[in-house]
Amino acid sequence: MKKEKEQAKRQHDKGEIFVKIMAGILAILMVAGTGATLIYVLIG
Repeated sequence: MKKEKEQAKRQHDKGEIFVKIMAGILAILMVAGTGATLIYVLIG
């Protein structure tokens, strides 16, 4: 019974880490897109 709970917790931790990584990647893409747009507007 304890092993099952421990395993479920470990899977939950993996999911949480995955969500944080994805959120970080999306945030970087948003910042990069905004920066690219600003550069394009300033040059153009």
